[in-house]
Amino acid sequence: MQNSLSHLAYLTLEYSIVTLELTPGALVTEKQLIEMAGHGRTPVREAIQKLAWQGLIHVRPRVGLQIAEIRPEDHQFVMQVRRELEPIAAALVATHADPQQREQLGECARLMTECAVTGDLPGFFATDKTFDEILEAACPNNFITAALGPVQTHARRLWYSTGAHDQMGRATAMHVQAIDAIRNGDADHARAAMASLIGYLSSP
Repeated sequence: MQNSLSHLAYLTLEYSIVTLELTPGALVTEKQLIEMAGHGRTPVREAIQKLAWQGLIHVRPRVGLQIAEIRPEDHQFVMQVRRELEPIAAALVATHADPQQREQLGECARLMTECAVTGDLPGFFATDKTFDEILEAACPNNFITAALGPVQTHARRLWYSTGAHDQMGRATAMHVQAIDAIRNGDADHARAAMASLIGYLSSP
C-alpha cells in the first residue's frame, strides 16, 4: 500500500512541477509538499527521492528543496535522448504489451483527442504521463525505461512552459498514430510513428 501512496504523491507533485504550479528555481519545504500532495510524510519523502533522482527537485543541504530551473540547453539534451530510445521502446511495446495494456493505450488516445478538442493542455499532459507509464510497464528493457522516465517528464515541463496550445492538435494526431501502431502489434510502424512524433516535438 505504501508504494501506491508514494506513487500517488509522486504523480501529484510531478504534475505540479510540469504545469509550473511549482515554479522553476523556487525553494520549497517538505511540509509544503506534504500539504500539496495530500499524503503522509513517508510517501511524500519517497516521492521527493524519485523526483530528485529524475532531476526535478534538488536537495540543498541546510537550504531545503529547490525545484529544478529550466535551462536553455535542456530541450536539446532531452530530445537527444528521446530520439534515440523512444522509437526502440515503442517497437518493443508493440510486441510485448498485453491485452489490458493495449486497451489502456486506446483509452489514452481517446482522452488525448478529447483534450485537444477542448484545449485542455494540463489534461493532455496528465494523459501523456499515463501513456508513458503504460509504455514503461510494457517495455521489457528496463534500462531503456530508466533512461526515458526523467526526460519524458522534463520534456512535458519544457513544452508546457512554452504555452504551445496551438500545437496540441498535431501532437495529438501523431500520438494517436503511434498508439494505434503499438496496439496493432506493428513494431516497425510503431518505431517509425514514434520517431516522427519525437522529431516533431524536437523542432523549435
